[in-house]
Amino acid sequence: MTTLFLVRHAAHDLVGRALCGRMPGVKLGEEGRAQAERLAARLSRETVAAVQASPLERARETAEPIARHFGLGVEVAEAVNEIDVGAWTGKPFDELRDDPRWTLWNSARSVARAPGGETMLEVQARTLAHMEALRARFADQGVVIVSHADVIKAALAYCLGLSLDALQRFDIAPASLSTVVIGDWGAKVLSVNEVAAS
Repeated sequence: MTTLFLVRHAAHDLVGRALCGRMPGVKLGEEGRAQAERLAARLSRETVAAVQASPLERARETAEPIARHFGLGVEVAEAVNEIDVGAWTGKPFDELRDDPRWTLWNSARSVARAPGGETMLEVQARTLAHMEALRARFADQGVVIVSHADVIKAALAYCLGLSLDALQRFDIAPASLSTVVIGDWGAKVLSVNEVAAS
């Protein structure tokens, strides 16, 4: 059995204002750096063999204090990169609200594709394949994966038996922790959207 600690990156200045996607140069703000330290403190009571992060700066910056606590480096994992939102990358949410494709995207994630980007099914497939690879590599160990809200939601939806159209039913906040165990028998969700106290 492998325990996966799924961490959403900590806060940056564009959270809630723009759809960053894979936009480069989005880094943690002061609040986000404090959140990352609290995550490291919260995870310090766990047994962790590896710390992985999406290639994006905000994920790697969140992972660094966690890895430092365990005396580990941060492994960059492309498989848990943010969803590629194509032409929507960097757009303010106020601008997206008038786009009918955005309405479809948020009501029918199982069939919609971001313009020039990925579908949620593609995100889910790459994430689950990575989780299975980690199960084989880290049997009976724990792994921290610092990723992004939609990536974590896609993984949790699969483990909970939910359609991708149900992603709006639960939240994955910045600097939150969701815990999943996986084994030969399948997957079990132990916690969702846990936020370390300040």
